[in-house]
Amino acid sequence: MILLFGSTTVGPVPTLESYVLLLFLTQVAMLLLLALLLGALARRFNMPSIVGELGAGVLLGPSLFGHFFPDAFYWLFPPNAEQFHLLDAVGQIGVIMLVGLSGMALNVMLLKKHGPAALRISLGGLLIPLCLGIATGYLLPDTLVPEHIDRFVFALFIGVAMCVSALPVIAKMLMDMNLMNHRVGGLALSASVIDDIIGWILLAMVASMAATGGVHMGSIIHSLFFVALVIGFALTIGRLLIRKTLDFVRRSSSDDGPMVTAIASLILLSAAVTHAMGLEAVFGAFVCGLLIGSDPNFKHIRLPTVLSVLAPLFFATAGLRIDLTTLTEPVVLIGALIVLCIAIVGKFAGAFFGGRLSRLNTRESLAIGAAMNARGVIEILIASVGVRLGILNTEMYTIIVLIAVVTSLLAPPLMRLLLQR
Repeated sequence: MILLFGSTTVGPVPTLESYVLLLFLTQVAMLLLLALLLGALARRFNMPSIVGELGAGVLLGPSLFGHFFPDAFYWLFPPNAEQFHLLDAVGQIGVIMLVGLSGMALNVMLLKKHGPAALRISLGGLLIPLCLGIATGYLLPDTLVPEHIDRFVFALFIGVAMCVSALPVIAKMLMDMNLMNHRVGGLALSASVIDDIIGWILLAMVASMAATGGVHMGSIIHSLFFVALVIGFALTIGRLLIRKTLDFVRRSSSDDGPMVTAIASLILLSAAVTHAMGLEAVFGAFVCGLLIGSDPNFKHIRLPTVLSVLAPLFFATAGLRIDLTTLTEPVVLIGALIVLCIAIVGKFAGAFFGGRLSRLNTRESLAIGAAMNARGVIEILIASVGVRLGILNTEMYTIIVLIAVVTSLLAPPLMRLLLQR
């Protein structure tokens, strides 16, 4: 292979060293195997499978394996950035594809059905946690904030992480409780759709601010302009291009294989475009997935490799970054408890007030607050973006992921308790 850089000719690029490839294959195999076993164990105890998949990374990470068997840990996961980047690259593809799938899964028709009530609940469940999260980001001690990051960017990121809801977790929970056709279930899903859309837009803006070096007029104009450009292009030319491309693939083959390849290519290309704009790559993936899912001809397409391989591998890799030993430090532990309480109370309060304004009774309003408290997959995805951008350090990343797990585990029993009558 010959590469040309301007007028300079470079010879064949050397392949991976044998030892580097050996470590990479061993890492992937062990993470996938543990994610499979612990994910099945989590489902056996009626917990989301991502709890077990995250647990695979925690088990092999610095919290346990690295703490008790440091020599073996540093052999399997050497402190070598180039080595870890191989694993991280596969995880990033998993993130992008998973976000694209979450966009495809959103049912925007719910917004027409529930209309103003869903909007009121969503705005309450979005604005109150967002404001509380921003205030929390300002009040947290300096040890939980990376030195180089602008405090407002950090606070805004915490606010975004606080205000999202995990639509896949909520949908699964409502299906298990036979509440999909109930007024509470429909409103919770509709409000979560709005939360997700606004949450990804806010994340794209925060990523742009972090990339341009903080909050100033230039970064704000940059983020607003490119977010508006992406949305405007998606709703006009982008929608048409995606439909024409997928229609062509569907006519050329009756098999789902080429369609899966086309969808994956479009999601990755959209992620590359928004990343080149200085926005976050997952924002492009989400918008592309949303456009694909809005067409009933393509909404049924599933990407089995993403769900069965890339997603578990991403969550296991995300678990590797968690260091539970940091919670032994009083400052980190107290900070974690405060952030967790604010996250739960803020979402409950926002959804509750929105529900009451929509003339739901107290129990129904609280039940919607319990459902929307589940952060699950979405918050873990956002936390991984925060680490990649340098907005979160290890301590704060661990706290955010723990919030995602705890709120997802608390939501189902709270819903059952509130709606048992």
